[in-house]
Amino acid sequence: MWSMFKKLQKILLVDDSESDNYIHARKIAKADVTDEIIVKYSGIEALDYLCNKNSEEDYPRPQLIFLDINMPGMNGWEFMEAYDQIEEKMKANVVITMLTTSIADSDKELAMKRSDINAYENKPLTEKKLWNILEKFFPERFVDEDK
Repeated sequence: MWSMFKKLQKILLVDDSESDNYIHARKIAKADVTDEIIVKYSGIEALDYLCNKNSEEDYPRPQLIFLDINMPGMNGWEFMEAYDQIEEKMKANVVITMLTTSIADSDKELAMKRSDINAYENKPLTEKKLWNILEKFFPERFVDEDK
């Protein structure tokens, strides 16, 4: 087993559910795998966040985004369509995981057909699901302290 995980800089949660965001942020914080957890309550808010430079004149570029499908205004699919249009320098090397209550097979199939959606998980985010995603998409961040 790994003895240490080098933290991600930012994880972005995009979900209109306040309670889901609270639960998921707590799970991520408890696992201590990121320096910062950003919560946005809509696809529009998330795009706005991703497209605006911070005080260091750089784009936020979270390494991991958890994206809900069913949201008012702009759902997860519409977010992905808009995300495809933003400049590459705003995206960086991001892993996008659909995190949803949807049990529709068509949603999972559509997500897995998209090259820019890396994983598909059902809510709630559990510690096991989080670590599985980290192990799969960020293996270089696991270090063995004994070496």
